[in-house]
Amino acid sequence: MSVGAVLAEARERAGLTVRQLSERTRIRETVIERFERDDFSVGDFYARGHIRTIASDLGLDPDEILRQYEQENADIASPVKASAVFRGDVGERARRAPSWTMAVAVALAIVAVVVVARMLGGSGGKTGPTAAQLPVTAPHAHARHDKGHEKKTLEEAVAPGLVVVKVTARKPAYLNVRDAKGHEIFQGTLPEGKTTTYSAKDRMKVTIGDAGAVRLEVNGRDLGTPGKDGQMIRRTFDAGGPSPR
Repeated sequence: MSVGAVLAEARERAGLTVRQLSERTRIRETVIERFERDDFSVGDFYARGHIRTIASDLGLDPDEILRQYEQENADIASPVKASAVFRGDVGERARRAPSWTMAVAVALAIVAVVVVARMLGGSGGKTGPTAAQLPVTAPHAHARHDKGHEKKTLEEAVAPGLVVVKVTARKPAYLNVRDAKGHEIFQGTLPEGKTTTYSAKDRMKVTIGDAGAVRLEVNGRDLGTPGKDGQMIRRTFDAGGPSPR
Protein backbone atom coordinates (compact mmCIF):
# COMPACT_ATOMS: atom_id res chain seq x y z
CA MET A 1 0.00 0.00 0.00
CA SER A 2 1.06 3.59 -0.57
CA VAL A 3 1.86 5.98 2.27
CA GLY A 4 -1.54 7.65 1.92
CA ALA A 5 -3.36 4.31 2.03
CA VAL A 6 -1.36 3.21 5.10
CA LEU A 7 -2.25 6.41 6.95
CA ALA A 8 -5.92 6.17 5.97
CA GLU A 9 -6.15 2.51 7.03
CA ALA A 10 -4.45 3.23 10.38
CA ARG A 11 -6.86 6.10 11.04
CA GLU A 12 -9.90 3.96 10.27
CA ARG A 13 -8.50 1.10 12.36
CA ALA A 14 -8.18 3.54 15.27
CA GLY A 15 -11.85 4.48 14.81
CA LEU A 16 -11.06 8.15 14.07
CA THR A 17 -12.63 10.52 11.57
CA VAL A 18 -10.48 13.01 9.69
CA ARG A 19 -11.83 15.76 11.92
CA GLN A 20 -10.94 13.86 15.09
CA LEU A 21 -7.43 13.18 13.84
CA SER A 22 -7.10 16.87 12.95
CA GLU A 23 -8.07 17.87 16.48
CA ARG A 24 -5.57 15.39 17.98
CA THR A 25 -2.62 16.44 15.79
CA ARG A 26 -3.55 20.11 15.14
CA ILE A 27 -3.09 19.46 11.40
CA ARG A 28 -5.79 20.87 9.10
CA GLU A 29 -8.39 18.42 7.81
CA THR A 30 -7.71 19.36 4.18
CA VAL A 31 -4.02 18.48 4.60
CA ILE A 32 -4.84 15.07 6.12
CA GLU A 33 -7.31 14.33 3.31
CA ARG A 34 -4.70 15.25 0.68
CA PHE A 35 -2.08 13.06 2.37
CA GLU A 36 -4.45 10.08 2.34
CA ARG A 37 -4.79 10.60 -1.43
CA ASP A 38 -0.95 10.63 -1.71
CA ASP A 39 -1.00 14.35 -2.47
CA PHE A 40 2.06 15.82 -0.73
CA SER A 41 2.19 19.05 -2.73
CA VAL A 42 2.49 21.11 0.48
CA GLY A 43 6.26 20.65 0.07
CA ASP A 44 8.73 17.96 1.05
CA PHE A 45 9.96 19.67 4.24
CA TYR A 46 6.43 20.41 5.49
CA ALA A 47 5.11 16.98 4.46
CA ARG A 48 7.80 15.14 6.44
CA GLY A 49 6.90 16.91 9.68
CA HIS A 50 3.17 16.22 9.28
CA ILE A 51 3.70 12.59 8.25
CA ARG A 52 5.81 11.99 11.36
CA THR A 53 3.15 13.59 13.59
CA ILE A 54 0.26 11.62 12.05
CA ALA A 55 2.16 8.32 12.10
CA SER A 56 3.16 8.78 15.75
CA ASP A 57 -0.41 9.58 16.79
CA LEU A 58 -1.78 6.49 14.99
CA GLY A 59 0.80 4.16 16.54
CA LEU A 60 2.84 3.66 13.37
CA ASP A 61 6.64 3.75 13.08
CA PRO A 62 7.38 7.30 11.82
CA ASP A 63 10.82 6.40 10.48
CA GLU A 64 9.44 3.44 8.50
CA ILE A 65 6.61 5.57 7.04
CA LEU A 66 9.10 8.30 6.08
CA ARG A 67 11.37 5.77 4.37
CA GLN A 68 8.39 4.57 2.33
CA TYR A 69 7.50 8.18 1.54
CA GLU A 70 11.04 8.82 0.27
CA GLN A 71 10.92 5.74 -1.96
CA GLU A 72 7.54 6.65 -3.46
CA ASN A 73 8.43 10.30 -3.94
CA ALA A 74 12.11 10.04 -4.85
CA ASP A 75 11.55 12.07 -8.03
CA ILE A 76 10.00 15.05 -6.21
CA ALA A 77 11.34 14.84 -2.64
CA SER A 78 13.97 17.51 -2.20
CA PRO A 79 15.09 19.79 0.64
CA VAL A 80 12.96 22.89 1.06
CA LYS A 81 14.33 26.02 2.65
CA ALA A 82 12.77 26.57 6.05
CA SER A 83 12.29 30.27 5.31
CA ALA A 84 10.05 29.43 2.34
CA VAL A 85 7.96 27.03 4.43
CA PHE A 86 7.39 29.50 7.23
CA ARG A 87 6.60 32.40 4.87
CA GLY A 88 3.89 30.34 3.23
CA ASP A 89 2.54 29.07 6.56
CA VAL A 90 2.31 32.49 8.13
CA GLY A 91 0.87 34.11 5.02
CA GLU A 92 -1.90 31.50 4.86
CA ARG A 93 -2.95 31.48 8.52
CA ALA A 94 -2.22 34.93 9.95
CA ARG A 95 -1.82 38.56 9.09
CA ARG A 96 1.55 40.07 9.81
CA ALA A 97 1.59 42.01 13.07
CA PRO A 98 2.80 45.65 13.09
CA SER A 99 6.39 46.27 14.09
CA TRP A 100 6.95 47.12 17.76
CA THR A 101 10.44 48.50 17.19
CA MET A 102 9.23 52.00 16.33
CA ALA A 103 6.94 52.12 19.38
CA VAL A 104 9.76 51.24 21.75
CA ALA A 105 12.14 53.68 20.05
CA VAL A 106 9.65 56.54 20.44
CA ALA A 107 9.10 55.70 24.11
CA LEU A 108 12.85 55.65 24.80
CA ALA A 109 13.29 58.97 22.99
CA ILE A 110 10.62 60.55 25.22
CA VAL A 111 12.38 59.19 28.31
CA ALA A 112 15.68 60.70 27.16
CA VAL A 113 14.09 64.12 26.57
CA VAL A 114 12.49 64.12 30.04
CA VAL A 115 15.76 63.15 31.75
CA VAL A 116 17.68 65.93 29.96
CA ALA A 117 14.97 68.45 30.81
CA ARG A 118 15.14 67.52 34.51
CA MET A 119 18.92 67.83 34.53
CA LEU A 120 18.83 71.29 32.92
CA GLY A 121 15.87 72.49 34.98
CA GLY A 122 17.40 71.66 38.38
CA SER A 123 15.26 71.10 41.48
CA GLY A 124 13.19 74.30 41.26
CA GLY A 125 9.82 74.55 39.59
CA LYS A 126 7.39 71.90 38.51
CA THR A 127 8.96 68.95 36.79
CA GLY A 128 7.54 66.69 34.11
CA PRO A 129 6.68 63.03 34.52
CA THR A 130 9.43 60.63 35.52
CA ALA A 131 10.56 57.74 33.36
CA ALA A 132 8.60 55.32 35.54
CA GLN A 133 5.40 57.31 34.87
CA LEU A 134 5.75 57.28 31.09
CA PRO A 135 3.60 54.70 29.26
CA VAL A 136 5.39 52.29 26.97
CA THR A 137 3.31 51.39 23.92
CA ALA A 138 3.92 47.82 22.87
CA PRO A 139 2.21 45.26 20.63
CA HIS A 140 -0.21 42.65 22.00
CA ALA A 141 1.55 39.97 24.02
CA HIS A 142 0.57 37.31 21.45
CA ALA A 143 1.24 39.29 18.23
CA ARG A 144 2.78 36.97 15.63
CA HIS A 145 5.89 37.85 13.65
CA ASP A 146 7.80 36.51 10.63
CA LYS A 147 8.83 32.86 10.82
CA GLY A 148 6.56 32.18 13.79
CA HIS A 149 8.98 33.89 16.25
CA GLU A 150 7.36 35.84 19.11
CA LYS A 151 9.48 38.76 20.36
CA LYS A 152 9.02 39.91 23.95
CA THR A 153 8.34 43.61 24.60
CA LEU A 154 9.55 45.68 27.53
CA GLU A 155 6.11 45.30 29.12
CA GLU A 156 6.23 41.49 28.85
CA ALA A 157 9.70 41.35 30.41
CA VAL A 158 8.38 42.61 33.75
CA ALA A 159 4.73 41.51 33.63
CA PRO A 160 3.69 39.14 36.43
CA GLY A 161 2.04 35.83 35.63
CA LEU A 162 3.99 35.31 32.39
CA VAL A 163 5.14 31.89 31.15
CA VAL A 164 8.12 31.89 28.76
CA VAL A 165 9.06 28.76 26.78
CA LYS A 166 12.29 28.54 24.78
CA VAL A 167 12.48 25.76 22.17
CA THR A 168 15.70 24.61 20.45
CA ALA A 169 15.32 22.17 17.54
CA ARG A 170 18.05 19.52 17.37
CA LYS A 171 16.45 18.37 14.12
CA PRO A 172 13.28 19.41 12.21
CA ALA A 173 10.28 19.16 14.54
CA TYR A 174 6.58 19.99 14.25
CA LEU A 175 5.35 22.42 16.94
CA ASN A 176 1.96 23.83 17.98
CA VAL A 177 1.83 26.52 20.69
CA ARG A 178 -1.38 27.92 22.22
CA ASP A 179 -2.18 30.26 25.11
CA ALA A 180 -4.46 29.61 28.10
CA LYS A 181 -7.58 30.41 26.05
CA GLY A 182 -6.59 28.10 23.20
CA HIS A 183 -5.53 30.88 20.84
CA GLU A 184 -2.83 29.73 18.45
CA ILE A 185 0.56 31.41 18.95
CA PHE A 186 2.49 29.28 16.44
CA GLN A 187 2.03 26.17 14.32
CA GLY A 188 4.62 24.78 11.94
CA THR A 189 7.89 22.86 11.65
CA LEU A 190 11.03 24.29 13.25
CA PRO A 191 14.18 23.70 11.18
CA GLU A 192 17.27 22.03 12.63
CA GLY A 193 19.29 24.39 14.85
CA LYS A 194 16.44 26.91 15.25
CA THR A 195 15.90 28.45 18.71
CA THR A 196 12.59 30.24 19.28
CA THR A 197 11.04 31.82 22.39
CA TYR A 198 7.28 32.07 23.01
CA SER A 199 5.47 33.81 25.86
CA ALA A 200 1.90 33.87 27.13
CA LYS A 201 0.01 34.99 30.21
CA ASP A 202 -0.74 32.44 32.95
CA ARG A 203 -0.48 29.24 30.88
CA MET A 204 0.90 27.82 27.62
CA LYS A 205 -0.06 24.56 25.87
CA VAL A 206 2.61 22.98 23.64
CA THR A 207 2.27 20.02 21.24
CA ILE A 208 5.55 18.55 19.91
CA GLY A 209 5.52 16.09 17.00
CA ASP A 210 8.94 14.61 17.85
CA ALA A 211 9.81 15.03 21.54
CA GLY A 212 13.35 13.77 21.04
CA ALA A 213 14.07 16.46 18.46
CA VAL A 214 13.89 19.47 20.80
CA ARG A 215 15.20 20.90 24.06
CA LEU A 216 12.95 23.01 26.29
CA GLU A 217 13.69 25.86 28.66
CA VAL A 218 10.70 27.05 30.72
CA ASN A 219 10.78 30.25 32.78
CA GLY A 220 14.58 30.19 32.67
CA ARG A 221 15.01 26.56 33.74
CA ASP A 222 16.45 24.00 31.30
CA LEU A 223 14.18 20.93 31.12
CA GLY A 224 16.26 19.15 28.48
CA THR A 225 14.67 16.80 25.94
CA PRO A 226 11.01 16.19 26.94
CA GLY A 227 10.66 12.72 25.40
CA LYS A 228 11.95 10.04 23.02
CA ASP A 229 12.67 10.28 19.30
CA GLY A 230 9.46 10.04 17.26
CA GLN A 231 7.21 10.47 20.33
CA MET A 232 4.43 13.04 20.07
CA ILE A 233 3.72 14.79 23.39
CA ARG A 234 1.43 17.51 24.73
CA ARG A 235 2.57 19.65 27.65
CA THR A 236 1.01 22.52 29.61
CA PHE A 237 3.25 25.03 31.41
CA ASP A 238 2.07 27.52 34.05
CA ALA A 239 3.57 30.84 35.03
CA GLY A 240 5.83 30.73 38.07
CA GLY A 241 7.13 27.21 37.56
CA PRO A 242 8.67 25.02 34.86
CA SER A 243 6.91 21.76 35.79
CA PRO A 244 4.67 20.51 32.91
CA ARG A 245 1.13 19.22 33.52
